Amino acid sequence: MKITASIQNGQGHHHVTLTTNDKSHSIIIPPKPSGLGSSANGGELLFLALATCYCNDIYREAAKRNIQVEKVEVEVSGDFGAEGEPARNITYKAKVYAKGTDEEIRELMLHTDTVAEIQNTLRAGVEVKLNKVEVVTK
Repeated sequence: MKITASIQNGQGHHHVTLTTNDKSHSIIIPPKPSGLGSSANGGELLFLALATCYCNDIYREAAKRNIQVEKVEVEVSGDFGAEGEPARNITYKAKVYAKGTDEEIRELMLHTDTVAEIQNTLRAGVEVKLNKVEVVTK
């Protein structure tokens, strides 16, 4: 699965495009009140990625077990220090409303934590590199 996320930002506009396997869609994130940059910061979006991954994976893993999930709530929190420092103390909590026994749902939730791709990516410390820069002067 090939995933690309891109933004186009300029005075008063912020456009986000997400693409998975050549299928694109947009999400609305307004620009900062100043007009430049995104109203959502990278830390918020990182934590949203963690929450979204776990939520989606609960439904995926539940389907494999024939468990009917009615609702999922996920909250991710952590700390950022000075500029340039990585996040620390990242934790998340989840609540799943589903049909099944307490033991079945608890096992589903614990298992999902082990297969959630974004969580595992951060846990593995995958390298991120800038591979191209372009400068446009006026």
